[in-house]
Amino acid sequence: MTKICIFGAGAIGGYVGARLALKGEADVSLVARGAHLRAMQAQGLTLKQDGETYVVRPRVTSEPKQLGPQDFIILTLKAHSIAGVMDQMMPLIGKDTAILFAQNGIPWWYFHGVGGPYEGARLESVDPGGIIWDRIGPERALGTVVWQAAEIEAPGVIAHKYGDRMPLGEPTGDKTERTLVLSKLLTSAGIKSPVRPNLRNEIWLKLWGNLSFNPVSVLTLGTLQELATDPGTRRVIRTMMEEARAVAEKLGVSFAVDADERMDMAAKVGAHRTSMLQDVEAGRPAELDSLLGVVIELGRLVEIGTPSLQLVYDLCKFRSQPAGRGPVTERRG
Repeated sequence: MTKICIFGAGAIGGYVGARLALKGEADVSLVARGAHLRAMQAQGLTLKQDGETYVVRPRVTSEPKQLGPQDFIILTLKAHSIAGVMDQMMPLIGKDTAILFAQNGIPWWYFHGVGGPYEGARLESVDPGGIIWDRIGPERALGTVVWQAAEIEAPGVIAHKYGDRMPLGEPTGDKTERTLVLSKLLTSAGIKSPVRPNLRNEIWLKLWGNLSFNPVSVLTLGTLQELATDPGTRRVIRTMMEEARAVAEKLGVSFAVDADERMDMAAKVGAHRTSMLQDVEAGRPAELDSLLGVVIELGRLVEIGTPSLQLVYDLCKFRSQPAGRGPVTERRG
């Protein structure tokens, strides 16, 4: 039986792990911590979805070395946390282990297998010092786009909010045996996971909304619906999107919709507060570099200016400091 470890089994990881465990076609284990870990160990993992409640009891631990090498690791931590868990992950990695990186934003492996002048380029904003590239190796990486929303309703309890798509793909675009195996397991478990030949297009489609709505929500406290329908914020978001589109298209990306259609997609989600806003208000690190800083870095790489992205990045970085303050070293009247 295929061994799959969900590393960082919070809301999305818990949801994926619960669906796989419910189907029972894979040997599923979860790595978690804190009260959420203790609740799952004591009472199992509860998933609430579509009016139903399910309880599963996969193996759950805070010590990956107890689990041994896996066929697949599904890494659901936020991008800025990956480098800090390298040592913990190593016991899970065998000779043929593949790792599905389920993060928002541009992934650290983006220029692996892409060909052309940027092949092998490393992105400092999402992989400072190339730690992940050097220790994991891009040849192990699989990519995905997480379109679901879920939350930890209580320790050990995951509430699925919306979405059932999680397409995946190789950085090279090839349909390999490992992608087909994982696609089949996820799809059988109720998570639509087709193998995409060019996952980068879909990565950018989601990122297009995240890079604009998320930081603007931090500055305005607005919901997706409010930001997408207010003329002023919609104008700012459209400007950010058009700058990002120019960068992406220079890298060969195609967009299936225009900026207004993408904003309308966000509006349909309703009165949703972005994860970045929730993180900042809770005093947690924001995904600012993987969603926005990296696009600014890519703009420099392809020599396209991103002034509005830089402006919002700088303001959001200040706002996301503890207590909403940046460091003040000197004041002058």
